[in-house]
Amino acid sequence: SMSLREHALSLFRSAVATVQPAPMLKRAVKLQGDRCPQLLVKGQAFPVKRDLYLVGFGKAVLGMAAAAEEILGDHLVRGIINVPLGIQESLQRAGMQEMLLKPHSKIQVIEGAKNNLPDPEALKGTAAIQELAEGLTADDLLLVLISGGGSALLPAPIPPILLEEKEKLTKMLASRGAAIQELNVVRKTLSLLKGGGLARLAYPARVVSLILSDVIGDALDIIASGPTAASSHSVQDCLRILAKYNLLHNLPKSVETVLSCSPTKPTAPEDYSHVCNIIIGSNTLALDEAKRQAEGLGYAALILSTAICGEVGHIATLYCQLIRLVCLSFAGLGEGPLSDEVRGNLLQLAAELEIPGLNLAEFLQALQGLGPERPVCLLAGGETTVQLQGTGKGGRNQELALRVGLGLHRAQATEGSSPPGRCEIIFLSGGTDGQDGPTEAAGAFCSPELVDEALQEGLDAEAFLSNNDSYTFFSQFQGGRHLLMTGLTGTNVMDIQAILIRA
Repeated sequence: SMSLREHALSLFRSAVATVQPAPMLKRAVKLQGDRCPQLLVKGQAFPVKRDLYLVGFGKAVLGMAAAAEEILGDHLVRGIINVPLGIQESLQRAGMQEMLLKPHSKIQVIEGAKNNLPDPEALKGTAAIQELAEGLTADDLLLVLISGGGSALLPAPIPPILLEEKEKLTKMLASRGAAIQELNVVRKTLSLLKGGGLARLAYPARVVSLILSDVIGDALDIIASGPTAASSHSVQDCLRILAKYNLLHNLPKSVETVLSCSPTKPTAPEDYSHVCNIIIGSNTLALDEAKRQAEGLGYAALILSTAICGEVGHIATLYCQLIRLVCLSFAGLGEGPLSDEVRGNLLQLAAELEIPGLNLAEFLQALQGLGPERPVCLLAGGETTVQLQGTGKGGRNQELALRVGLGLHRAQATEGSSPPGRCEIIFLSGGTDGQDGPTEAAGAFCSPELVDEALQEGLDAEAFLSNNDSYTFFSQFQGGRHLLMTGLTGTNVMDIQAILIRA
């Protein structure tokens, strides 16, 4: 039979496949009628009166643009997209031709944002997008393709702020543990095109945005910092965040200037009546597909949450306790002092983490109904954060996998030589974009045996973790066999975790 590891990998791949740009776009968008053509998006009709233009930015936008051009045909007059550096070559090498534009495409591709950070190339592409948007008339239709990674690919700081000043500020915030939502609020406040700026520039043209969500809760004004959505944040929110991380007193002069001149209230929603924002893919869609596949493989499958967020250490603890609970119930110890203790820990942890949409009590109820006759698959999605302590190399998924491995190892050690409910366990955490931090891995696998096996090779998991060096650990351990390597996937809906357990 297939190993748990092979199952986990196949679930991850099927989840990613279901949010591939082309199938998603083709499900959502149609062009109908020759005389008076209409663009149909998820059942809504937009008349194509004159010219149809396209702009886009994000990790999944190249594939989205290729599919869009196929659908729009000759109606498309011109397009500009900003995509990650090297993505065309990567997709070419991976044989993913369907994600590349045809030779005589009307869409210009600009690659930038190396390592997902804004750079002069991304700035150049942004200027071209800005110019196109400003030249539109009331009879034009602008199709905007947006996916995760769009923030870094649409940098246009409000003058006099320089790109490097904005960058430095973002880095300082990130290194102090600011959540992605907080980073985006600051970025938006200091940007020309984010926070609805692009939509305002394109007025009076009709704007239709097709969005692949990579944020928790799919909030329109947060995805790629919401270039076509009314911002729900004001300058006050930005100042509050800067104060929270003690950054108010060492801001560049230019940032102070912009903050002091910014309007204090968010723009009124009626200013966006010419815009329609439509989400065509998300983490939820990917997890639903993984669940379907898991059930097909004979697992009892449950989705924990599509909004897992918080510090990796806490999330690892949550997963380890859930795994212990399943193993105890497999051993017939689902009722009893040990299970009660684990359940109590879990409920307390969930209350502290405040994960949106996580109803743990309900989830535990569903878990209780599962007997050992069927293997169990627990799925979750979202985006964790790492507080950097060391100088190592890694990403949040690899660090999470290593922390879960360590947690399972400790749980076994405290329960003595033959812990109750010994079962086979595999944990996988991966980024759906195929990249985890500054590494070429998408994430990693772990099992309870990982720490002991690594020690036999002279690798101390704890030492690597204290230096945030999970990538080096996994690269050296068993020849990198526990790294999840997918290459760039051409899509991005945050991270996916899968826990597979069998008695």
